[in-house]
Amino acid sequence: MSLNKKLFKVLNSKILQGILIANIFAFLIIGIQSSLAPKDTGILVFSEFVIIPMLMGIITAWFWKDTGIRGKQITGYSILNGLIAILMSFFFLGEGFICLLIVSPLISGFVISGAFIGRAMFKKRNQKLNISIVSLLMGIFIVDSLSDHHHENMVSDELLIQASPEEVWQHVVAFDPISQKENYWLFKIGMPSPMATTVSEHRLGANRKCIFSNGYIFDEKIVKFDINKNLIFDIVDQPKDPEIMGHIDIKRGEFILKDNGNGTTTLIGNSWYNLHVFPTWYYDLWAESITRNVHFRVMKHIKLLSER
Repeated sequence: MSLNKKLFKVLNSKILQGILIANIFAFLIIGIQSSLAPKDTGILVFSEFVIIPMLMGIITAWFWKDTGIRGKQITGYSILNGLIAILMSFFFLGEGFICLLIVSPLISGFVISGAFIGRAMFKKRNQKLNISIVSLLMGIFIVDSLSDHHHENMVSDELLIQASPEEVWQHVVAFDPISQKENYWLFKIGMPSPMATTVSEHRLGANRKCIFSNGYIFDEKIVKFDINKNLIFDIVDQPKDPEIMGHIDIKRGEFILKDNGNGTTTLIGNSWYNLHVFPTWYYDLWAESITRNVHFRVMKHIKLLSER
């Protein structure tokens, strides 16, 4: 059989039908979920990344049950199924490239899981069991979509600086543009990274701006100004973009300067944020990693300036 005939056969097979129907189902359900959820919350719930991909896998398994495809093929076609869903999210839901890169392992993993669960379900041809499993997943989806979602976390990092607190303080309140190259892989591929900080006045209540790459600006207000010891600022406005910045609210930042009594200072950076994407056991790993790399990019720059 020629290559063109093989391709034609695949495109007209149950495999492709399963993938198409699964993706249509997913977008219909997400549309229903969006209409049920409170408006303008920006929250993406557990079900969108776990339950829906599993149901997508189960749908494909029903179409594939008589095709005779094996485990490796199921895995490969399921990955293709997940990638199509991710591409559709990029074009129709306006999600950013980095956001979709982060979510792709989660979606692909649960699409694959659903396909193998579905294969086990349809092999037994136990209709009561099959209906029970699908009903349970849909029930979880409905309850999760209608439930309140809130997650707050604090990330803390510290760095030893070979300079006095007085010297370090000069570069904590505001600092000149960072010239060092990016060393965090997400920053290298386009995620906004901190570049400079400006302040209207060196006092309590002053306005502070943290300038990120691509022109993003976080507007801040200084709420604690303990010279040479402690700086706390609330974020009063932050940019919204299709990447992770649109799914997380940075609430507050803090720098603590600890005098070690030997001419060195331990600089501690703290950040508080609210996460709007669930499940948190997955996304908080990413949020913490990104926050820590923001901390260290800024603190290493302060260290460099202070030790000169």
